Amino acid sequence: MYCLLTYLLTYLLSYSLTYLFTHSLTYLLTYLITYSLTYLLTYLLTHSLTYTLTYLLTHSLTYLLTYILTYLLTHLLTQSLTYLLTHSLTYSLTYLLTHLLSYLFTYLLNNLLPYLLTYLLIYLLTHSLTPYSRVLLEKLTGSQLVKKFSTFYGTQRFITALTSARHLSLS
Repeated sequence: MYCLLTYLLTYLLSYSLTYLFTHSLTYLLTYLITYSLTYLLTYLLTHSLTYTLTYLLTHSLTYLLTYILTYLLTHLLTQSLTYLLTHSLTYSLTYLLTHLLSYLFTYLLNNLLPYLLTYLLIYLLTHSLTPYSRVLLEKLTGSQLVKKFSTFYGTQRFITALTSARHLSLS
């Protein structure tokens, strides 16, 4: 009986303790490590990635986009306005002034100057001539030369009409 009791106690204790430790350790290690690692890794990775990505994206987008947009807009606007004001405006004003002055001088020389000279000549003939010359002017007016004076002033017909009127007034 002593042997049986020893055998039972040894077997039971040995089996129980082995089973208990094996099962407990297996269960404990399996569930503890599995759940703790799963939870910790999930939490740590999720939290760290979320925080890191949020922080990085927020700050990078905020600062980089602000800097890039500010720099690009400032640089582009400065360059384009500088180009516009220096090159385009200079070219436009030069072109405009050249053509305006050219057109103005052409108009003055072709239209206004002959008109003014004709008007001045008629004014001088009308207001500052002696009574002798007024006869000449009346003969010119009677022959419709004064009305067409600007079209044939300085031509051969004008000189012929002027000399013939002078000969008529002398006789």
